[in-house]
Amino acid sequence: MAGAEKKSFSTPYFLVDEKRLVKNLERLKQVSEAAGCKILLAQKAFSMFYTYSLLRNYLAGTTASGLYEARLGKEEFGGETHVFSPAYREEEFEELLQYADHMVFNSPNQVRRYAKRAKEAGKAVGLRINPQCSTQEGHDIYDPCAPFSRLGTTLENFDEELLPLLDGLHFHTLCEQGADALEITLKAVEEKFGKYLYGMKWLNLGGGHHITREDYDTDALIRMVKHLRETYKVEVYLEPGEAVVLQAGFLVSEVLEVVHNGMDIALLDTSAACHMPDVLEMPYRPPVKDSGLPGEKAYTVRLAGPTCLAGDVIGDYSFDAPLKEGDLVVLEDMALYTMVKTNTFNGMALPDIVWRSQDGEMKLVKSFGYEDFKNRLS
Repeated sequence: MAGAEKKSFSTPYFLVDEKRLVKNLERLKQVSEAAGCKILLAQKAFSMFYTYSLLRNYLAGTTASGLYEARLGKEEFGGETHVFSPAYREEEFEELLQYADHMVFNSPNQVRRYAKRAKEAGKAVGLRINPQCSTQEGHDIYDPCAPFSRLGTTLENFDEELLPLLDGLHFHTLCEQGADALEITLKAVEEKFGKYLYGMKWLNLGGGHHITREDYDTDALIRMVKHLRETYKVEVYLEPGEAVVLQAGFLVSEVLEVVHNGMDIALLDTSAACHMPDVLEMPYRPPVKDSGLPGEKAYTVRLAGPTCLAGDVIGDYSFDAPLKEGDLVVLEDMALYTMVKTNTFNGMALPDIVWRSQDGEMKLVKSFGYEDFKNRLS
């Protein structure tokens, strides 16, 4: 980040890069065309609707987890709008039908309660299934197939009497994973639910597919999608969120002060708790521009936020030279699960949102202030 960019925008701010975003979108479109499937944007990971006019040139629509996301997708993106919720609210359902094209239900009971009304409104109806096949390690919070999961209908609870109401099946079991994990999952899905797929119009493979990661095996994904289409005569959907914006965003912050307690600790004007809560929830150590692992470079420092939460810590990093007040620290891969999860704990301001076009021009898209904090309260 150049000094001129620092002067133009107040830190902290999210920066989304068009060139990197288009690179991801082009790969997704190539996969979609080669496999003969439709790829949707999972808005739960990225809802920067400023970009939707670009995204809709590559993707078939959006997925939503509830009313507001569904409305945003329908009004700002267009294309197909798919909605899944673990349990729908009666007072919201009629409005949801105005926005949704596909309504996916979590349980047989939800199908019995709502599917007929969705059908009468001309919507496609689906049921989320749980193949009880976990391919994740160490991230139970993101594992829909973990023991006692509330997400999806297991084979034991599948009610064949509901089949006439169903147009498709949906599963979502992956998190930042490759095609090998999908292959394991598909084997379980076909073994348990394959006999029902023959009567379906579509199958949604959910999200968590890291398709735009450099080492992702797109040939394997294409092969699996073609197998499903040819075997069961179904239309296939994928709904990645992270893959759409992988490595396409940054969070630019400034060092406020460096303190020492056993090691140097750089206090930034951005917060893990407020601006990138996945760092604490997952947890994970986000990449930082021009940094290394602790001890890898000459100077090791802990990066931390300015809130009163003792655990508001981003991680330990090393740099070629000591950090000092006023230095910029650029956190990478910060488009996904950041803007959608920000909060104003401690009265922290939300980071501004900046767009960098393919020609390098930077534009302030959205600025937040006191009213955004106040209006969330009463």
